[in-house]
Amino acid sequence: MKVLIKNGRIIDPANKIDAVLDILIEDGKIIKVAAAITVDSGDAVDVTETIDASGLLVTPGLVDIHTHLRDPGQEYKEDIISGTHAAAAGGVTSLACMPNTNPVNDSLAITKYIITKAKEQGSANVFPIACISKGMKGEILAEMGELKEGGCVGFSDDGVPVSNGELMRRAFEYADTFAMPIITHSEDLSLVGTGCMNEGPVATELGLKGIPWVAEDAATARDIMLAEFTNGRLHVCHVSTKGSVDLVRQAKTRGVRVSCEATPHHFTLTDEAVRGYNTNAKMNPPLRSQEDVDAVLAGLADGTIDAIATDHAPHHYDEKNVEFAIAMNGIIGLESLLPLSLKLVEDGVIDLNRMISLLTVQPSRVIGIDRGTLSVGAIADIALIDPEFEWEFMPKNLLSKSKNTPFAGWKMRGAAIRTLLAGKTVFERSL
Repeated sequence: MKVLIKNGRIIDPANKIDAVLDILIEDGKIIKVAAAITVDSGDAVDVTETIDASGLLVTPGLVDIHTHLRDPGQEYKEDIISGTHAAAAGGVTSLACMPNTNPVNDSLAITKYIITKAKEQGSANVFPIACISKGMKGEILAEMGELKEGGCVGFSDDGVPVSNGELMRRAFEYADTFAMPIITHSEDLSLVGTGCMNEGPVATELGLKGIPWVAEDAATARDIMLAEFTNGRLHVCHVSTKGSVDLVRQAKTRGVRVSCEATPHHFTLTDEAVRGYNTNAKMNPPLRSQEDVDAVLAGLADGTIDAIATDHAPHHYDEKNVEFAIAMNGIIGLESLLPLSLKLVEDGVIDLNRMISLLTVQPSRVIGIDRGTLSVGAIADIALIDPEFEWEFMPKNLLSKSKNTPFAGWKMRGAAIRTLLAGKTVFERSL
């Protein structure tokens, strides 16, 4: 089977390509990238389908290295089928899912279940992240070698940070023998306490217990120091404070093997979004101050931040339609990822090529997967994007099972028009 994509503006940061070219795909792989490929000559003879990408961006399929698919165990919120459908609608063809399922992913059996279901029924590649500790209890290391062999791409205890420094040290040492990153939700839970939003004037006005910035900064500093001490690989999830961005920046100048990601909600919203006790603006880490947002934007611009990731966290309506303090943390993000990232370009924070890099080749490198490029010979995971497409972000139209988003009713610009997974169309937007 041959597919020809013609006349699109190809942006492939991995190969420093930004030009109007054609892409020829055969049996799920890219076999040619060139100008003016015709269907009646050379390799393009017997093309099965021709896709006209005039006026569109043609990029590697987006890579989201921080998602929660809730499968197994909480399929009423999301499952691998619905989550990968939502991913495809957002132009995402590869995602890494966190281990806080039920049961948690600390075993080969759960890893194999996730990978098999995604391959058989999914609309995107799914790369599991396994637990650092058994049961995510922070007491005994998980079987890292077995989990890597099973297909996991990193280790994390996700929203239950490992508080035991000795165990975390050993985690870095063991993970590095398998060339795997430790992926941290860096947060000192003793400083979080019963806090439910960012500590500051808004929390005071609303009468809500705050979470101070030092909870994130202190844990980020410890994790960086352990990575430096062990020469291990650290990836810090969803940096949200000025201090955490500075800590990562300084560590990189010292040669520490550290990377980090930012989420669209942390570079788009501040804690002002919580006013009205909006539980769809409740997340962890919480939405921060404008000063923190500005620091995250600066980190995206100067290269401190290596990837944009969603922290896609679906929850049922009943888990959000409660008092703010007891509502579940998190929002969905797969279908808003692209337009909110494109807003960075519109606002002049970063250019288009850097944005695509933050969503493709750079996150792929963090977790060591062979995705995020349009190289000849690469698997043909491709997104066709209209950066000018205007639409209203309505929860009822989203493909995720859950609808917990603070962006309901927002006017968005930019969307995936068509998404290909190994050369096959898995999503096409109705225009």
